[in-house]
Amino acid sequence: MKEKKPQLSSQPNNPLHGVKLADILEYLVEEWGWKEMGRIINIRCFKNDPSIKSSLKFLRRTEWAREEVEEFYLYTLEKKAESKKDD
Repeated sequence: MKEKKPQLSSQPNNPLHGVKLADILEYLVEEWGWKEMGRIINIRCFKNDPSIKSSLKFLRRTEWAREEVEEFYLYTLEKKAESKKDD
């Protein structure tokens, strides 16, 4: 008899659920650029020879930095939504 795989619980209150870290980083670089991101979030990998690959490696290993980037992503989405309301 085959075992049923448990279903993944949905997280309706988690705005980051299903969003990949790589997608977050690419979005922020597109919106802000490396220089501005390095100014706002003081992370060396954003300031010295930045790349998606090196930043992902660092963010995956460093929880505090990943949390800051995720918070900044949510802030950016919120500000963009507010500006669309004003239009």
